[in-house]
Amino acid sequence: MAGIVIKPRSRILHGHDWVYSSEVLKAWGNPEPGSIIAVKDGKDRMLGSAIYNSKSQIIARRFSRQRQELDADFFQRRITQAVKYREKRGVSATAARLVWSESDGLPGLIVDRYGDHLVVQTLTLAMDMRLDLITAALREVVKPASIIARNDAPVRLAEGMEQNVTVLHGEAPAPFALTIGGLEFEVDLMRGQKTGFYLDQVDSYAAVARHAQGRRVLDCFANQGAFALACAKAGAAHVTAVEISEDASGNIRRNAERNGLAVDVRAENVFDFLRAAELGGERAQFDLVVLDPPSFTRSKGKVDDALRGYKDIHLRALKLLAPDGMLATFCCSHHVSREHFLGVINEAAVDAKRTLRQIATFSQSADHPIISTLPETEYLKGFLFELTPGR
Repeated sequence: MAGIVIKPRSRILHGHDWVYSSEVLKAWGNPEPGSIIAVKDGKDRMLGSAIYNSKSQIIARRFSRQRQELDADFFQRRITQAVKYREKRGVSATAARLVWSESDGLPGLIVDRYGDHLVVQTLTLAMDMRLDLITAALREVVKPASIIARNDAPVRLAEGMEQNVTVLHGEAPAPFALTIGGLEFEVDLMRGQKTGFYLDQVDSYAAVARHAQGRRVLDCFANQGAFALACAKAGAAHVTAVEISEDASGNIRRNAERNGLAVDVRAENVFDFLRAAELGGERAQFDLVVLDPPSFTRSKGKVDDALRGYKDIHLRALKLLAPDGMLATFCCSHHVSREHFLGVINEAAVDAKRTLRQIATFSQSADHPIISTLPETEYLKGFLFELTPGR
């Protein structure tokens, strides 16, 4: 087995599983991209087995602390462990993430379940090269009707891989309705956002909706309308969903009709909508505003720009809140820490002359487990605030 020796003070010595190219002291055995390597420290002590890719900034990703090959037995064992973990946590058997990359000891492999169908993403070269083994293990452990590879994520380009969408097993299903969190949604596994649905927010939809009864709700960056529909079902007085995509807006309307719910869908840019609503005065006030934007940055170098964007939408949203209004807000970029996100919200509150009382905090659903030594596995953070009366 080829391998690398890492420099002192490398993050892997402190529990992380990644090795950046700048942390490599030397390599031996001429490791090939996609191969399995040994990782050692400067005293020749074995730190584990890792997948290797010299084309990536993250040159090695550890998947075991022992000497281990990526063979059929390994994939079947790890996938079984991932499925059993979710069963133990009471995760939905209908729609859930079954495998989540480093969190399940399978770096770069994502597997989502939608009813009888699975959607796979291989975001590292080593996993992509072993897609046949992964498919065979999934068929054995989960026994799905179909398996689709949604390998159209831009992050594959950083690993030197092409983007594609293929059917690995069975036949690709046409868009179909699936019950998620007590609501029916149309999911399109071949063309929908991500792998078909934002599964990491399933717990948050219900948690926010518990505060919606009798309130005027504004769901910004609505995507498939999950927050809007959950609030409407919970008895909101009126629900407005804003989503720039015409296709997604049409999907929200169909989902609302399918569930027998009333949602006012606006196919508009959220920033433009908030500016226009601010000028509307009293008529534009809302009792509950939900901000769930896509990631404003996918790199550390763009964090400052992202923070300005977050501050802008929070400032405008806070100005639209009624005196006893509530704000549910989320950030899905792991480059923006919880502290930075909260700091931006507080800055917006000061500028809007509002005082916020923190009611709850949010994180990703249990099917997206967090590894304490891998901060990248905790990417979703959120808060629920209430305006403090008379302040």
